[in-house]
Amino acid sequence: MQVRDGMSTVVLTIGPGHSLRAAARLMAERKVGAAVVLDPDGNGPGILTERDVLVSVGRGEDPDAELVGAHLTSDVVFAAPDWPLEEAAGAMVRGGFRHLIVTDGGDIVGVLSVRDVVRMWTGDGASCEVSAAAG
Repeated sequence: MQVRDGMSTVVLTIGPGHSLRAAARLMAERKVGAAVVLDPDGNGPGILTERDVLVSVGRGEDPDAELVGAHLTSDVVFAAPDWPLEEAAGAMVRGGFRHLIVTDGGDIVGVLSVRDVVRMWTGDGASCEVSAAAG
């Protein structure tokens, strides 16, 4: 099995100027645990996860005042669609994270989560639908 077999093609993209509350709302509406953060002035895509929002709220920070750009992970590990799932799972374990951005020829084509890997290894469903963006 390859990354392309399990990745979600529902890719929520947001900007670094979104508030954490707005990002959390969009993630909840689309039932995804991470959003790809695209910053035209940045050095490539970053990722904001449920955990990033949770850490901020746990510190007592105001999710209406805190911006995504201050909480995202910019040191992202990318996967290719043709990677074996085992390679992707190993990268997640080594990096201590639960999501990989999947790129093909420089284009973002999906996100692979630990849940996707488990779903594929247990034979419980196929990959997910089309991309979603939030300006």
